[in-house]
Amino acid sequence: MKKVVILENIGLKPYREALLYQEDLHKKRAEGKIDDTVIFCEHPPVYTIGKRDSSDDFLSDLKVIAGDGIDVVKADRGGKITYHGPGQLVAYFIFNIAERKLGVKEYVHKIEDVCMKALEKFGINAVRDKEHPGLWVNDKKIVAIGLNISKNVSMHGIALNVDPNMEHYRHIVPCGIRDRGVTSMKEVLDAAPPLDDVIKTLGNAVLKLF
Repeated sequence: MKKVVILENIGLKPYREALLYQEDLHKKRAEGKIDDTVIFCEHPPVYTIGKRDSSDDFLSDLKVIAGDGIDVVKADRGGKITYHGPGQLVAYFIFNIAERKLGVKEYVHKIEDVCMKALEKFGINAVRDKEHPGLWVNDKKIVAIGLNISKNVSMHGIALNVDPNMEHYRHIVPCGIRDRGVTSMKEVLDAAPPLDDVIKTLGNAVLKLF
């Protein structure tokens, strides 16, 4: 029997504001006060730094980055530096994986399956890479993934490049991977689908697979 999943779209939210909201939902989910929840949103331009050392992955001075209007925030997710900005769909998974009897690797694999199924609907064949998390098209990352799990409940999630400002990646080594690039649905398809359509398709994939 499938469990309940709540889907919520909170629109464009500053990263710190969305993080506080995630933390509140995480607490409530750990206490059993809410069901598993996926939050869809976009963020104003921001680089978030995961738990791994990322000091060597900035390619520009922080003053230059600030001049481009990009914030820098430390996060408690796994991984290294990633970028969020308008035109990128972020989905945060607040799930109790113990209740679903899922191990961490199995859970990550299932989230990747959700993204693969959604991208297939738009004619994009995204694949896994044995060495690196996330999903790839022609050796370029289209979906980044980073999670933190405490009290059996996950936070953070995925970032799917629909039509972000790809120039903003020039200041960093995305996810610390120096020999690969990044791409977007717009680059692959030559035209970006409406973000609302991507949210609906990804949400349907979540409900089908979870």
